[in-house]
Amino acid sequence: MPKIGQEPIRRAALLAATVAEVGEAGSLDVTVSRIARRAGMSSALAHHYFGGKVQIFLAAMRHILTEYGTEVRAALAKAPQDRRLEALIAANFAESFFQPETVSAWLNFYVLALREPEAARLLQVYQRRLHSNLVHALRGRTEAPEVVADRIAALIDGVYLRAALSGQGVSGAAQNVTETAHALMRTQ
Repeated sequence: MPKIGQEPIRRAALLAATVAEVGEAGSLDVTVSRIARRAGMSSALAHHYFGGKVQIFLAAMRHILTEYGTEVRAALAKAPQDRRLEALIAANFAESFFQPETVSAWLNFYVLALREPEAARLLQVYQRRLHSNLVHALRGRTEAPEVVADRIAALIDGVYLRAALSGQGVSGAAQNVTETAHALMRTQ
């Protein structure tokens, strides 16, 4: 007989185990069996809840993206209208996104998006939301908010990748991107 109320707990455990396993391996070269073992359950139960490894990983990325969205919304809600850009940039460099396991998940997510349509779709949703938030924050601050938004998004991604790959964290990254964003706005 199934334990009532256990499904959300088990799903959360599998998502955390997936990120931990991918982080430890540094790639998607992990098995559902390893993920399930780390979560303290059988691989059959993991398959029952999510299907295969890619589906579990995509569910874990949806969870990470949900946390990202929560961080961004909280930052924007606190920011005065004229500081939304700075709040958005700072939210993209929150320390929680620089945990080694999370960094590994993001890097593998980008690679998976090259060959897996659902991952590509999910990445596109993230990129469009970032672009939309940036354009909204830039309106009235520059003559070309779309162009500046594209450049700031590329800058955020590039700085994130450099900081993540260097392993030295993001100290000062948000301030550097903000300063560059202000310079971009002056040139447009």
